[in-house]
Amino acid sequence: MYETLLMIPGPTRVAPRVLKAMSENIVNHRSALFGEILKDTNEMMSEVFQTENDSYLITGSGTAAMEAAVGNIVEKGDKVLNIVGGKFGERFMQITEAHGGSPTELSVEWGHAVNPEDVKYILEEDEDIKAVTIVHNETSTGVANPIAEVGKVVKDYDALYVVDTVSSLGGDDVFVDGYGIDICVTGSQKCLAAPPGMAAITLSDDAWNVVDKTETSTYYLNMKKYKKSGDKVPPETPYTPSVSLMYAMREALNIIMEEGLEQRVIRHKMAAKATRAGVKALGLELFAEESAASNTVTAIKMPEGVTDKDMRGTMRNKYHIELAGGQDHLKGNVFRIGHMGNITHREILTTMSALEMTLKELGFDITLGEGVAAVADTYLGCESF
Repeated sequence: MYETLLMIPGPTRVAPRVLKAMSENIVNHRSALFGEILKDTNEMMSEVFQTENDSYLITGSGTAAMEAAVGNIVEKGDKVLNIVGGKFGERFMQITEAHGGSPTELSVEWGHAVNPEDVKYILEEDEDIKAVTIVHNETSTGVANPIAEVGKVVKDYDALYVVDTVSSLGGDDVFVDGYGIDICVTGSQKCLAAPPGMAAITLSDDAWNVVDKTETSTYYLNMKKYKKSGDKVPPETPYTPSVSLMYAMREALNIIMEEGLEQRVIRHKMAAKATRAGVKALGLELFAEESAASNTVTAIKMPEGVTDKDMRGTMRNKYHIELAGGQDHLKGNVFRIGHMGNITHREILTTMSALEMTLKELGFDITLGEGVAAVADTYLGCESF
């Protein structure tokens, strides 16, 4: 009877026309027809990345693109500065270790953004660092790192700048060329609002120079093979792609082009602002520093005396709204509201109303409507959304 509303940081709700695109007949992935589909999708992907560089689609999750980024530039013993302020910063460091790299960890307190000056200090102290990895949007903490400012630091050193925009691209400002990003990766199922299972990567000329000189330790994610296949006319992928997911990616990117990337980012920023206003109006405390708050997911401290089962269980089972829990040491201590992809004011208002009723049912002394009013006031206070 009820369709569960996904208010989690991915996967996100997929538009009917994207789902419909997946139902098209399978074609030969080595045909000219599929080559045109791949070409169109790659070109739109570069436009969303805001880069003149070529982009490549990988059948796999965003982690596949993260591994492709590291595995093609790191050999045994190579030093990599991994900025770690959450679950996915940790993942970059683990991938570095898996490929024989020597990680230098810049540990950032969860809930806080990295200080670019700390990055500068480490690069100044160690000229052998080959690459710097950073997660733009840490969904585990609700923090957006200052990738533009860190990019200004890294450009002055002989290190590649590798950025994970899996949960920010299409929902926050990402200018690959403008920020000096050498390798940028993303995934399909978050702000791009496509089904899970596709990843994308783009590399600068400097990055390709390093890739060409590196003895990669990955087979499926070997970017030299992706480039060789992608340079064909029409382009191909080196291995069999998910044809149906490629249809979906193309249609999801078409929707982004129609909405306009700038307007899409504004929409996400409004959703984030409204969500934060709503939860604060209910007396709840944000986990992340508000100056570093994410545009695509909001992490909220669990109210005292409430369990994860109480909070998210009621939201899911009674009101059919799925929220995300905490990860690692934050499990049971925070809950997270995702506001990415095709999210509008309607979903934010619905979620806030259900959150109010859940809190009231759990015995909290709140006035119903205060959170909803804060959301409404936020949207009414802007000219367009």
